[in-house]
Amino acid sequence: MPDTHAATKDPSATRSLLRLWPYVRPVRTRLFSAAFVAIVASCLGLVIPLVLKWIVDGPVADHDPGGVWLGALYLLLLGVAEAALFGFRRWLVARPLASVEADMRADLYRHVQRLPVSFHDRWASGQLLSRGTTDLMLLRMFLAFPLTFLVVNGVTILAGFAILLSQQWSLGLVLLVPVIPLVVLCSVFETRYSLVARRAQDQVGDLTTVVEESVLGIRIIKGFGQHRSQALAFRELSRRLRGTELAKARLLAGLWGLITTIPELAIGAALVLGTVQVADGELSAGTLVAFLSTALALRWPVESIGFLLAMSQESATATVRFFEAMDAEEEAEAPGASTTHPSGDLPPGAPQEAAPLEPARGSAPSPVPERPASSADRAPGAPPPDPRSSIAGEADFALPGTERSTQDELTLTDTDGGPDRRTAQPPPDHLGIRFEEVMFRYPDAAPGTSPVLSRIDLHIRAGETMALVGGTGSGKTTLTALVPRLHEVSGGRITLDGEDIALMSRERLRGLVSVAFEEPTLFSASVGDNVLMGGGSPDDLERALDIAQAQFVRRLPQGVDTQVGEQGLSLSGGQRQRLALARAVVGRPRFLILDDPLSALDVHTEALVEAALRRVLQDTTALVVAHRPSTVMLADRVALLSGGRITAVGTHQELLRGNAEYAWLMSGAEEGHDGKGEEGR
Repeated sequence: MPDTHAATKDPSATRSLLRLWPYVRPVRTRLFSAAFVAIVASCLGLVIPLVLKWIVDGPVADHDPGGVWLGALYLLLLGVAEAALFGFRRWLVARPLASVEADMRADLYRHVQRLPVSFHDRWASGQLLSRGTTDLMLLRMFLAFPLTFLVVNGVTILAGFAILLSQQWSLGLVLLVPVIPLVVLCSVFETRYSLVARRAQDQVGDLTTVVEESVLGIRIIKGFGQHRSQALAFRELSRRLRGTELAKARLLAGLWGLITTIPELAIGAALVLGTVQVADGELSAGTLVAFLSTALALRWPVESIGFLLAMSQESATATVRFFEAMDAEEEAEAPGASTTHPSGDLPPGAPQEAAPLEPARGSAPSPVPERPASSADRAPGAPPPDPRSSIAGEADFALPGTERSTQDELTLTDTDGGPDRRTAQPPPDHLGIRFEEVMFRYPDAAPGTSPVLSRIDLHIRAGETMALVGGTGSGKTTLTALVPRLHEVSGGRITLDGEDIALMSRERLRGLVSVAFEEPTLFSASVGDNVLMGGGSPDDLERALDIAQAQFVRRLPQGVDTQVGEQGLSLSGGQRQRLALARAVVGRPRFLILDDPLSALDVHTEALVEAALRRVLQDTTALVVAHRPSTVMLADRVALLSGGRITAVGTHQELLRGNAEYAWLMSGAEEGHDGKGEEGR
């Protein structure tokens, strides 16, 4: 698991917490109002000792029962007013702070969705989950209570000492003596507690990761009988977290004990000195009662400093952890990245007769007549049909330098019913998918490590299906991930119909390119919702399910509305893969990337899916990662990836006859040709 823990000392608590201001600012009026109400309520508590002084020196001294009852009524009214104001304060902050927490959680989720794949490769999911749940809950609690009462208690202490000094300055100075040691104690506590708090919150993230992995991998754990080892791992992390929490408790207990003891000693000294002054007639009994009552009223504001500082430190740590994720750089768009072509239809530099890029997935496709011949009908080595033939009515074309066959010309009927002989022309070289000197190295690769991919030059012509073949770890999946910009190329460029993908907005690029990954991922939603994530309309849903041979959906309890559960684990591996394939083709993509899409299917289902895929591949430009000859036969040409480079391109039969490594890969012999350099992922 990557280390996402703090490597250096976190910034000061105040500086960290100030970063919350943009979220707090919209609700600042209610927060300031709540703080003001709390200050008023707390100061009302300081009026009670003054009423006691009046009762002792007045009605009690004068033996006036009526005055005593009046004083008791005043005390009751003050207590009720104080309780009502504190209740009103809580009402003021409850709804706004719930909104602040929700906004922060929404921003974190939105930001995480925009972070590059390399970020998610490094960060454990449990660390992100704990930041979006536990840390944000701590911040809401801090804004609701510690933040307000640090201010309220500070004002209360200042007002209380002003009253004490005004009543008897000598006794007031006695109570001021503990201030200096308390300040030193709080400073030392803040430094130590912040380190322990950070460690505890990181360990919560680690524990969350283990729980999540154990739940998602429960079949593996049970299948291999590893529940004991997982329980031991969980128990060890829990033990560490328990130790850290106990360390926090010891620090807080030590601080609280000293904060409680030192003021109590000062109050005891003031009591002794005040009693002497009353006995000498220098101080009235009522004044001493009021003084001691005020001092006791200040006990809570002083003693609460300990746990308020503790909660503030935990909140500051939570803020740092939250912004560690928020400060991660999102996937950057190139300056002036296009969302549409400047002309509205053609890529820069494309000739006017070239077929334009189609709109994003989910929009209505242009009507395209069925082509006269599928990829299955073409002879091995025959070039793909011209994509313009669907617009201009032209036939398949022959590549330059190849002998023209009888398919190169097609007899058409003109408007007068007579024959019209036309000869198709090859499309411009820039159409389709082109890799130009592409190099890729993972961002976290050690310095000096050879790149995964080096000087990749490959052209997948418009309307062509290219199979990508290579040994395990050769970088096939990495290469396919570069097309939708799940990773950014380290060098060179990739173009779609002549337009550099780095200059496209990701939204537009991923509307043109559809991907079916090797590991099918489904979400906790209905079958239909999972498939339609690829775009398209409900009408396209049935077509996509038919192409993927996912007729099993109709036998589910609620059909396409059936919930598949987390990760789609209620379905078999083959069923999940067919739904992932349906998701890839439902939006009628202009470019299609398939990463070994048939690996989990039985031979009979595979044959049916291949037959349906051939029809889909007629109308798209496709790159298919293949490990089996049956998948390779879907393609017009094959590219061999070895040692991080494209070492051969040709038809299946040509490479079988002329390339030993390709023949070995297709035959399943035991000697391997491992890619050199950093292992592909």
